[in-house]
This record gives sequence, structure tokens and C-alpha cells, in this order.
Amino acid sequence: MRAAAAGTALVLGGAGALLGLAAGAAQAAEVSFATHCVPPAGVADPVDGTTKVEITAPATAKVGDTVDVVWKFVQAASKNPDIIDLPANSVQPSGVLKAAGAQSADIAMQGPRENPAIPKGGDMVLSDMKGSLKLTTAGEVTLTPDAYTVNAFSTDTKCTPSETVQKAATIEVSPGDGSSSSTTPDPTDSTSQSASPSTSASESASASASASASASDGTGDGQTDFTGKAVDIPYTCQSPIGEKKATSTIQINAKKDGGSYGITVQFKNSPMDSPADIPADSVKPSMEVTLGGSDSGSVHVEGPTNSKAIKSGDPIEIPDMTGTYKPGATGSSTLSPGVLTIEALGTTTTCKPDKTAVSLTLDTTEQASGASGSSTSGGSSSSSSSSGGLAATGSDDHGALKALGLVAGTAVLLGAGVFTFMPGRRTR
Repeated sequence: MRAAAAGTALVLGGAGALLGLAAGAAQAAEVSFATHCVPPAGVADPVDGTTKVEITAPATAKVGDTVDVVWKFVQAASKNPDIIDLPANSVQPSGVLKAAGAQSADIAMQGPRENPAIPKGGDMVLSDMKGSLKLTTAGEVTLTPDAYTVNAFSTDTKCTPSETVQKAATIEVSPGDGSSSSTTPDPTDSTSQSASPSTSASESASASASASASASDGTGDGQTDFTGKAVDIPYTCQSPIGEKKATSTIQINAKKDGGSYGITVQFKNSPMDSPADIPADSVKPSMEVTLGGSDSGSVHVEGPTNSKAIKSGDPIEIPDMTGTYKPGATGSSTLSPGVLTIEALGTTTTCKPDKTAVSLTLDTTEQASGASGSSTSGGSSSSSSSSGGLAATGSDDHGALKALGLVAGTAVLLGAGVFTFMPGRRTR
């Protein structure tokens, strides 16, 4: 299983990258193994399939060398279910390659978020994973595939071998001088893109003081602009893949216009980087702002669709949502974030606040056909919390709408479509 000559070039078909192989000849061997995969809780039952991989590594090296290894998926134990088309560059694999023999180690492997668009029912296509190992001991070092994870839009499907896996490659390590060198030069193309939630955004925006108008007749001191305070709102979101909880930092501002107010709802943090290319005009958010105090009912606000495509790795921003508040009562009225709805790619995700908080207080004067007592109270300040949770689909830490996987809702639905398995055991 060793190639005959040093310097052989190996074309990695999945990534299309060309690796020049140095000091020891390249070897590539294919192994297959029964695999038990567990998709996100509430999406589908655990299933069993067969994984076929090809491991490429130098045949020979010396102590002190750092060798690069490649894990190529010849066959994923999967098909995309008949739920949704997976967009290009939306799926990322990672895994562990076991080194044993003269040296034992777990080699972390990861592939880029690169895949063609995968239609419903189509074969899963996973990118090549790469990793490296520094050799410390002379002798025979074997390489064997182990567990791997498939991630799409903040949901993970975890796959583990359900039988003993055969070794896929062997490196003959000779004594060296201990100096470090690489037996395989770095690929010329980028091999990794991050899809993890952004940590650069502040988890809590500094709150500005809640302002109120000084006169109920709309004249008073002439104030027309009112700035709310940023509040953290815990949400329970229902999407096509199930339920998930998340927290968003939201601020409500108002601008007085006669007896009414123009309302603007702002999300104060950018929760994550986009894990895939998002087409323009594909995502639209809206919210029912909950009224309290002297008034009751709700105010509907909505934002525009994304005007430009969002590239993979770029921050995802929720646009400002706007609407008009016509008071239905005279007195001190409060505005709080309410039910949030995300429409994306023909699907709807609804997020209800587990509890809400007042962002803005206004001194209001009742207007004809105002909000109080109207039938538009769908955003009432219910503090009910849906039971359960979408386990094992991502971090529970605060970040606006991580529950959506893609904030602003694109394809959290892909949680179910990330990874299904061999024909004959299709997910529901």
C-alpha cells in the first residue's frame, strides 16, 4: 500500500487540492466500517449506516517530522432526507484519526465548509478532512479512522464506529535528529472556515436610560425622540426541526409624530458568523411588540429582507424592525419585546419570550382606533415557556437567536437534513 517514489503528487478529488508529497512516498488506503449516527434530539431516531473513507499519509518519515494526513469520504453513511435542499457550502465535517503502535495519539481532523448544493434525497457530499501529527518515536505508526461529526447551521450529527475499524495507513518512522520538519507541504488553498458563533459581539449592550415624554398632550417640552434600554429576552423558538432556547439583547426606540409614535426595534449584538452563503432577499424578520402599563395589545413591526447576499464567514445582522404605535390609552404605557417571527426560504420559525422586560416607557394620549382593547394582542406578555429543548444542537450560551442556527432564520431546518443515512432506514 505504499507508492513507489518520493515526490509523488496526490490529487485529492473531494477538495480539488494538489498536495506535493515530500520525504516518504504517499500511501492511500480505503476502509469501510459500520457507523452509528445520532442526529439532533427531536429530529430523527439514531440510525446505522456504512462509512467508507480513504486515509492518505507518507509511507516513511523520521522522528521529529510533522506529517500531514488527509481523510477523504469515499461514501458518507447518508443521504439528504426529503426535507429541504442543502445549499452549497453549508456542511462541515470534523473527526478523530487514531494513531497507534510506536506512538499513540488522537489526531484532530477537520474539513472546510465546502460542498455542492445537495438536493432532497441526494447523496451527502462531505469535504476532505486534514490534520497533522508530530512523530516522536521510531517504529511503526498506524492510522485508523474513529468518530466524526457533521455540522450544519449550528446543529451536529455525531457518528461513531459500531465495529472494530481496520487500520487505513502505516507510517514507518526512522530515528531522526529530533529537529522538526514537515513531510507534506501545506495545501495552497484554504482548508478551513469557521462556522462557530461569533464571540466578538458583546453579550450585553450597555443600557441607556428609559425616557418618557413629559406631557400627555404631545406638546410639553417638545421632545420627540425616545431611547429605550437594551434588555435580555430569553426565547423559546419553534422551527421545522423542533424547539430551542436562546437569549437576545433588544432595544426599542420611538419617535413621536403627532399623537402616534414610529417604533424601531434593534438587536444589539451580532450573534454569529454565517456558516454558508445566504442569498439576497431570502430572510425577513417581524415582531409583535407587547404593550403594557396603561395600554394593552401589541404593535406589529417588521424588517426588510437582506438586501445583499451574505458570504460564508461574514457576520449575520438582524436589520432594524419598524412600525407605528397609535396609543389606545392615556397614561404611562410600556413597550416590551414580544413574539418574533422569521420567514426564510418558504418556512417560518416562531420565537416566544419565556419572560419579557420593559425597554421603553412613554406618556401617551389615547388616539381614535388606538391599540388598547384591540384584537391585535397576539403579542401579549405571556410568560409561558414551552417544554423540552433541542438538545445537542449547539451552545446554550447567550447569543441573539442562536436557536435559529442561522440568525435571521435561514436554514435551521437543515438540522434534520444535515445527515440521514443508508437507504432503507430513512428519517421521517
